[in-house]
Order: sequence, then C-alpha cells, then structure tokens
Amino acid sequence: MENSGNLQDILVPPVEGVAGGGTAYGWDDGGLRNLSPLKGSIDPSEVPTTDLVHVWCLPNTTNVGPQEMPRHLEPINLLAARNERESVQIAIRPKVSWVGSGGAGTVLVQCSDLSSASGDRLVVGNSLTLRRVVPILGIPDALVPLNLPVSQINLFPGDTTAIWVSIDVPSTQPPGQYEGDIIITAAKPDTESSAQCLSKADKYKLYKELQSCLEMMGPVDDRTSDGMVERVKSASTSLRSVLLSPLFSEFSDNGPVDLMDEDAISNLSLRVKINLTVWDFVLPTTPSLPAVFGISDTVIEDRFGVVHGSKEWYEALEQHFKWLLQFRISPYFCRWGDSMRVLTYTSPWPADHPKSDEYFSEPRLAAYAVPYSRVISGDASKESLQKQIEILRTKTHWKKAYFYLWDEPLNMEQYDSLRNLASEIHAYAPDARVLTTYYSGPSDAPLAPTAFEAFVKVPKFLRPHTQIYCTSEWVLGNREDLVKDIISELQPEDGEEWWTYVCMGPSDPHPNWHLGMRGTQHRAVMWRVWKEGGTGFLYWGANCYEKATVPSEEIRFRRGLPPGDGVLFYPGEVFSSSHVPVASLRLERILSGLQDIEYLKLFSSRYGRDEGLALLEKTGVYLGPERYTHEHMPIEVMRAGHDYDAREALTALVKRKSDKGFGWE
Repeated sequence: MENSGNLQDILVPPVEGVAGGGTAYGWDDGGLRNLSPLKGSIDPSEVPTTDLVHVWCLPNTTNVGPQEMPRHLEPINLLAARNERESVQIAIRPKVSWVGSGGAGTVLVQCSDLSSASGDRLVVGNSLTLRRVVPILGIPDALVPLNLPVSQINLFPGDTTAIWVSIDVPSTQPPGQYEGDIIITAAKPDTESSAQCLSKADKYKLYKELQSCLEMMGPVDDRTSDGMVERVKSASTSLRSVLLSPLFSEFSDNGPVDLMDEDAISNLSLRVKINLTVWDFVLPTTPSLPAVFGISDTVIEDRFGVVHGSKEWYEALEQHFKWLLQFRISPYFCRWGDSMRVLTYTSPWPADHPKSDEYFSEPRLAAYAVPYSRVISGDASKESLQKQIEILRTKTHWKKAYFYLWDEPLNMEQYDSLRNLASEIHAYAPDARVLTTYYSGPSDAPLAPTAFEAFVKVPKFLRPHTQIYCTSEWVLGNREDLVKDIISELQPEDGEEWWTYVCMGPSDPHPNWHLGMRGTQHRAVMWRVWKEGGTGFLYWGANCYEKATVPSEEIRFRRGLPPGDGVLFYPGEVFSSSHVPVASLRLERILSGLQDIEYLKLFSSRYGRDEGLALLEKTGVYLGPERYTHEHMPIEVMRAGHDYDAREALTALVKRKSDKGFGWE
C-alpha cells in the first residue's frame, strides 16, 4: 500500500458543513470503569500504557462511533481462506490526559508480521495493513491508511478512535496457524521530533534502493572506455561499503525482514495478540458472482481536472479500475445521457487496443461492459459497432461481455429505443448479452392490471432484446416469495439471467449500503442475492458525489439521495497528500459479503444448494430482508460451515460468550 504521508493529525474531512460527532454504534454495555485514576503530571514513559488508555477489539461489522464505550480486551482470533481478506477493529479510548492543549495524549501503533511455527509469514505492509476509521457526517465510514510499521495517533478526551486491521492472505500462502502482535505505546508529545529520525522501515527502504542501484551498475564490461569503467567501479565500491556499514547490519538477503521498530516498544507497551487460522482452500480468483459497479467518468474529469481523452484521463481511469478489482468488483465507467440512456464501458480504449485485451483478460474481472459507441470519438456508426463486436467475438473473454444501454426505462418511447439499440447489436452478434435495469413496465402501456404484474411481464415484453434482466430489490419489499414469479418468466435455457440491484431503496431495515446502517445490514446485501438465486448484481455508482473541481474539496453527497448512496470510496486527497482512493467501511463489507458467497457456493458444491440455504438460515445469518443477524458471531459459524469441528467449536463459543455477557456480537 502506498504510504499516505504523515497521518498523525488526521482531521475529519468537511462534509456538507458537518464534521465529527455522532453516537456510538456498537455495544450497549456501560463499559469499564477506571478505578484507579492517575493524578498530577503524567510521564507516559514511566506508566504502563494500560493505565492511560482503554484498548479493546471489535468485529468488522461494528460501527465504532466516537462515544463507543470500552470493553474487555481479548486476543483477536480470525479465520480466513487463502485469497481472502479478513478484517477486525481495535478501539482506543483515553482514560486520562497526559498532554495539554485540549488533547488527551499520543500513542504509537505498530504491528509485527504474522508468523507460523514453520516460519511462513504474512508481512506487514503487504498482507497486513492498518487504517484509521474517520467519521463522515458523524458516522464511521472512511478508512484512511496509517503509516507502517509505526504510526502516531493523537487521542482526545472522551473520544474513541478505531483502527481497521486488514489481513490479505495470498492464494499461495501455506495453511496453518499464524500469530503476531499489535503494539500500542503511550508516548510523550515530543515523540514526533524524535520520530523524524530514520525508522527501521525507512532504513530498510534506503538499503534496498542502494542495493538496487549497485545491482544495476555491475558487473562492468571492461571493454568500455577506461574512464567510464573506473568511475563505475569506484561508485560500486562506495555503494558496497555503505551497504556493509553498521547502519544496515540488521538487513540481509536471507528472507523477509520484520520491520517492527523495537526502539518504539517498551515493557510498558500494550500488546494485542492476533491469531489467524488460514484454511487449506482457496477462494477463486474470478468471482463466482459478477458484481458490476459504475464509476462516473465525469466526476473524475471534474474533480481531478483531467481532459476527456488525454493521457492523464486514461491514467486516472486505469487507477480506479485496478484499485477496485481488489474488492472482487468488476468496474465499468459510465456517463448518463438524456432520458437515462447510459454509455457504459470497462475499457476506455478501442476493442483492438492491447490495453482492452489486458483489461478484459484480467482474471479478477468477472464481467465487462462494451460501449455502444466509441468512448472518445463518440462514433456511433454501425460500422464502428460492427468492427468492435467482430474483434471481441474472437476472444475467449467474450463470454464476460455485456451491453448496458439504458438505465430504468419508464415509458414506451424509452423501451422502443432500447429495443432498437439491442437489435443492432444482435444483428452482428446474436449471442451478445444486453443488460437492462428496471423496476416497472412502461407507464403509458400497462402490461398487466397491477403494477407488480406488469413488472413481472417485462421479460416477455423485452424478449429477445435483453438477456440479463436486472431488477430492483426495492420492488420485492419483504416478499421473497415473489422471486419465483420473476424467475418463472425467464428462459435460462436460452441464456437469460436474473440479476438484481439496489439504488436509493430499499431502506431500513432492509439490506442496503446507506451511511449509518448496521454493519451486518451492509453485508446482508450479498446474503440476500445468494438466497434469492440471482446470478449477478449491479450498483449504479461508487464515486457519485456532488461536483467538485479540486481533488481535496469537501465531500458532499448528492441531494435527494440517502447519505452514502452512490458513494463507496473517497478521493485520497481529502484526507492527506495521497492520490490513492480511500475505501469506506461499506466497501469493505461488500467485499466480505462477496467472499461469503464463495463460502456458501463451496458448501453447496459439496452438500447441495438446499443444505447451503439451511446453513444460512440455521446459523441465524440470514432468513429474509427483515430477518438477519445483528451480531457477528453467527457469521463466523456460517463461514466455518465447511469444517464440522470448527463449526461445533464456534457454536459452543457463541453460547459461552452469551453466558459471560460479553464478546463479539
């Protein structure tokens, strides 16, 4: 992960004139009391950190607000497959203040690699990352990267700070038990000045850069000019001398280096133990369920000041495309025209450009959008469309392709326009897939006596001009039994599919990704998709905040939409000097939900879909759009479904935690 600069004094970004505040969204327990408060001047270098701060752990489905009250600290125990990301939160709340100027104090946070008994490691900065949870509209949402391996965080009286810890397990990681620590150390206010000296991580980076320079220069060809040979030999000798100096004595080429900075740790530090079980199976690289998410190219052009079609424009789009792939999402870029006609494309380059083939062949991409007209020139000629289709049909990745032409057509004119566009496409490629989103039939030509009956009849009305019928979850309400009415109208034997989407609705308590909803409510969107039997999912926009012309400009959600709707990540420049997008809690929970689908699919492949549905319901994870778990532990029991022993152990743990009255809910 790119170093995002000095984030020790992260400020809550301005959002529509609101900053910070909010309420606790986690435990309702009264918390722990500090029975022995310290008095007078406090030197954190002489007092155990546990006397200065509360530290406790929370699952990734908890919204940890500034007023979150402390819990007991327990070791972190996580379960993960290979090629999976698993996350947990660490909360810190000051017991007393040991600095002036309105602050409570400063803590240094660092982590070790996770190691197994056989010597395998999950390395900090690669597999293990830390991000600070920053409120948006007073609600925890933005995940701002922290410096690694050591980060300095300023605490404030009466405020709880949350750190989001993510572990990415590579697909080649040996299975087994991994252990490590996150170390929290209360520090003096002047720690910043001492921290400006080279840290172990900085020294290691310098060491590797010098080593790389040395390798590029040698060996020297003696047949070159004498002067050049002597200069390069001299430089090589000097570089080798520096690399062998005592400054770099702790580094070598005998394997990875643990970048934990021992100088920042004392016997007064607080250690949070992390235990990770890596299971002996791999989540597929290509997602089983295509989840296609829109990225507004006009928002990118406006906020980052890039001209459509320029070199900088291509670079900005490519950054967003590649960044979103880590979330098991298949991105497409989009811009809306009149009457909700939409231009969608996954690659901004023409079909015959090598970059398009690179994008479409990406194994993490489950589906890609093909534009009806050229993205740059706007050429909508039939010859251009025909050429594009002919090129793509020769590729093995053509099976991933779809055309998304119209967003939610409402009347006969729009439906007819959609059918005409689809007819042109199918004239060149009868096997092309056209995707249409809708929540009703044409308003001026009812297809049936009632609105829902008309909605159900849309496939018959659109056939053969649409192959992917993508319906709004809002239409179903809490009537899951209506799903069979929709599916009964489809012809899967002819390649027709049923996908779903959320947009604005459904609202609370149904699953959606609005700001302030429960963590399990965010994650439940994908549980619902799997239970209902959808074969794909679409989300209209991930970066659709209000127009801005400066990257660091305040974040404003679009008026008329529920907070957070259409916004799943933020520009990195809003929080620091980094240009890397900042994920939201909600985006991480989308990833978790998509990973849950892989678990359910694996279980069902062994025991059948009926048993998979039973696992989802018997664990209490998801029974319907108004009946899903508000607690975290049932999720772990469901994920352990493939392992009988693990499932039994977790079930017993649920009861034990319930009896004690604390633990991971």
